[in-house]
Amino acid sequence: MTAAEMKLAEQALIDSGVSVEALMRRAGQGAAQMIWRISADLPTLVLCGPGNNGGDGYVIAQWLLEKGVEVCVAAPLEPTTDAAQHAKSLWCGNTIALADAQPAPQFVDCLFGTGLTRAVGDDWFGHFMRLFAGAKRRVAIDLPTGVESDHGELLNPIGQFDTSIALGGFKPSHFLEPARSKMGNLVGIDIGIEADSDFRILPKPLISAPGSQDHKYSRGLVTVVAGAMTGAAQLTAMAAQKSGAGYVKVFASPGLVSPHPSIVVETVADIPALEQKLSDHRISAIVIGPGLGRDDRAKDLLSAVLAADAPLVLDADALTVAAAQFSDLVKARTAETIATPHAGEFATLMSEDVHHRLEGSRKLAGQSGCNILLKGADTVIVSPDGKASISAQTCRWLSTAGTGDVLAGVIASRLATGISGYKAACEGQWLHSRAGQLAGPAFTPEMLIDQLPASLQECL
Repeated sequence: MTAAEMKLAEQALIDSGVSVEALMRRAGQGAAQMIWRISADLPTLVLCGPGNNGGDGYVIAQWLLEKGVEVCVAAPLEPTTDAAQHAKSLWCGNTIALADAQPAPQFVDCLFGTGLTRAVGDDWFGHFMRLFAGAKRRVAIDLPTGVESDHGELLNPIGQFDTSIALGGFKPSHFLEPARSKMGNLVGIDIGIEADSDFRILPKPLISAPGSQDHKYSRGLVTVVAGAMTGAAQLTAMAAQKSGAGYVKVFASPGLVSPHPSIVVETVADIPALEQKLSDHRISAIVIGPGLGRDDRAKDLLSAVLAADAPLVLDADALTVAAAQFSDLVKARTAETIATPHAGEFATLMSEDVHHRLEGSRKLAGQSGCNILLKGADTVIVSPDGKASISAQTCRWLSTAGTGDVLAGVIASRLATGISGYKAACEGQWLHSRAGQLAGPAFTPEMLIDQLPASLQECL
């Protein structure tokens, strides 16, 4: 949940009869139990800010103190909220000024949590980092100090935490870069909040195996339109085949040899010939972009594909060719459309500067009527109606040339089953990331493709 959504959810729980003090007690004691399970009696310094995040810190400190842990609280100011004041009144240990505090083996950050919108001042932050640097273990409560809640921004140059404990619900910045890389091990504490959000962590999909009446067309005919660099299109075709498509074709200029005997390559001499082939009603999904090129022929190929009636995946050069006209070109389509830009391609699609990945993806999806999968270490998937998912499953070895071509093929294979574009993008992203994990370190795109059946098997 965003900071605003979290505030509303907490208020709804308070309106139901749960006091703020009781909510703080649930949060603090839940976090303290997690800290105890991880580090037992490690001497601990808890930094408590003046707001309710600081109040959580006093609850944590008292719970650990009662377990026999050596605990000290450091605070720059007295609590300013009633609930935090109440929590401090129950604290039986030692409290010292932030400037006078000395490092302890374990550092628990309750200075600021959800809702921070500006950088912490140099005086406070200087002491924060001094104490942070002197610790062996570092735990952030809700969000690390210096992290903005909703967009993954670092408002201060923070270090790497070992654990971050989300209270009541995860926030976008728990999964958005660059904040995500600072979180360490991420865990959540349930404090009884029941709320919904349009932003979800991408789940493992549940995929049905083919039934007894299925055939190659009912499982989906995926067509890849090749351009100047045919190797990328071939990777896309191979990926679509190994992630469940019933039939895969490549439409290409004369001379392309099939990468595999079971992948059909059909020669397309000119644009009218392509338009004729794309009119085949049996086509379940089209992919264009991998290896397309950016010349006049690429533009003509893209125009022909955009005019086709089948669901469509737009990737790589197709996005660069479309550039700032993307929304106008795509919104006229009636079939499902998915665009899969990386950060550089995304910038070419937007008519204005957008600094936040989630916000920008939602804006582009709304303008174009297209599902957007914005690739990266924090891949975001957004539907035109604003639903969004983020991939919590990562594989840094996917930062390899050709893996994006593979992703386009995987998504197309899911889109060809007849599901929505948003769902196809979500399922394709999960399968692709999981295949990367299974492939191990330093793999090639072909090795990644070989792991797709095992990734798919986990979802059946």
